[in-house]
Amino acid sequence: MIRRFAITAVLILSLALYPAIAQTGNQLRFCIGASPRTFDPLLVTDEPSETVRYLTGGVLVRLNRQSQQLEPALATSWKVSPDNRSIHFVLRENLRFSDGTPFSAEDVAFTLSRLNDASLHSPVADAFRAGDGKIVPRVEAKNSISIAFPAAIVGLDKLFDQLPILSAHSPHKEMAVLGPYYVADHKPGAYVLLERNPNYWKRDSAGRPLPYIDSIRLDVEQNRDLEMMRMLRGEIDLIDSLDPEQYGHLKERAPAMAVDAGAGFDTELIWFNQAPSAPIPAYKKSWFTSTGFRQAVSLAIDRADLARVVYQGNARPATGPIPQANRAWFNSSLRPLRFDPSAALDKLRQDGFALRNGVLYDRDGHAVEFSVVTNSGNKAREEMAAMIQQDLLAIGIRLNIVTLDFPSLIERISRTFDYEACLLGLVNDDLDPNAQMNVWVSSADNHQWNPNQKTPATPWEAEIDRLMRLQASTSDFHKRKQAVDRVQQIVQEQEPFIYLVNKEALAAVSPRLRNLAPVPLRPLYWNVEWLWLAPQALARR
Repeated sequence: MIRRFAITAVLILSLALYPAIAQTGNQLRFCIGASPRTFDPLLVTDEPSETVRYLTGGVLVRLNRQSQQLEPALATSWKVSPDNRSIHFVLRENLRFSDGTPFSAEDVAFTLSRLNDASLHSPVADAFRAGDGKIVPRVEAKNSISIAFPAAIVGLDKLFDQLPILSAHSPHKEMAVLGPYYVADHKPGAYVLLERNPNYWKRDSAGRPLPYIDSIRLDVEQNRDLEMMRMLRGEIDLIDSLDPEQYGHLKERAPAMAVDAGAGFDTELIWFNQAPSAPIPAYKKSWFTSTGFRQAVSLAIDRADLARVVYQGNARPATGPIPQANRAWFNSSLRPLRFDPSAALDKLRQDGFALRNGVLYDRDGHAVEFSVVTNSGNKAREEMAAMIQQDLLAIGIRLNIVTLDFPSLIERISRTFDYEACLLGLVNDDLDPNAQMNVWVSSADNHQWNPNQKTPATPWEAEIDRLMRLQASTSDFHKRKQAVDRVQQIVQEQEPFIYLVNKEALAAVSPRLRNLAPVPLRPLYWNVEWLWLAPQALARR
């Protein structure tokens, strides 16, 4: 409570100072690791695209990342039915999209009709699909709409925090937005320029239009060292996620910039490619689809060492899909994932593998060797991969490390499936398990090890499908918790993802960037319309 009060006090003080010291014509600058893959908010699967979506998308309700409470946005009020199968919104009137197109309930209905299109493969849609059938919007007036769902969805109103509303009539399609900024310019591989939406609806208590900052420039920069160099030179204003080495250097050189928002909700993990269409040998697919093989690899990894060496203590060994920091939903009965190379070899022998002269062979005589892909320029992941390489060598497995630029990596894991294993992270921007529907439901695009299944490939995936839909359809917290606990147990048993560490939320913020209220949940700039930039002279005080 004290910490939250302190942050709130800073926000109030900063707002009070704004009229006297804020500058016009200001620009917030920070980096993204690659060009956005899409500007369509319903098709976002990568972090750069998500950054643009958050900064430009207008939503009906917005989750305050600090209070964890929903706040009115494009909707002034809403009401969920007692059975959690419908919701009614009253919308703000006389609003316009960034290009001047009027906003009405018809646009909400149009957006939901796109979600109904199964051929779109929208990751956003997965969270809205608690049962078979279509979402049915009913426009009651220009500023009133009711939406019916084929099955109950608990926390239904929170889902709309992730659904930017599209225009039904604008010739600019998804480029016409209702959020605080719009995409003014984009040079692939170089930058995205966002400018202040002149039609944005929100104002401060003095009647000044928001956002305070006129433009945001997102520079594409894959090299994290160059990004930090630019931060120290004052060329950019924030880095929303730091690895521990960067954070340690920053604390030494510019301690006022270093921000530790506490135990985070993001997870680093490895998975094996189990997609049937993957262009990899059948004998390797048989390894990757074997629960015993995945469990053995997991047992061979020293997570405590990863947290201590790579993250310098700014991480803890992961247990499963929900981090311990998420106290409401974490299954406290789960045992920590062990480091036990002897048990790993026992698992492998049971699966027909044999260790000869320090090399592991499968039952058909193939030496066990595979590659793991990760994104180049991410030192923490490269170091983790190198340490895991040594861990696996101890049980006779040869691991080859392949680093790729981020666009090439995304292409491989989501389109061509030309990879064997992948080391990446999952970003959590909501504490509720419903936010992970697009990962755990077997038909989802982000069911990363084997996406877009027409029917579940395994009985345990079918059981997770059932449990995730069950927890999404009841408002009984006890029943939801039982279902989510069981999902966590199944995931720990089957290990489709081999969870490594949960990181602390480390960031870098320029002293001149004011009103920022860092919290562990992404994004760091969650209250972007309230941010402002102090003059350099004031920032140095």
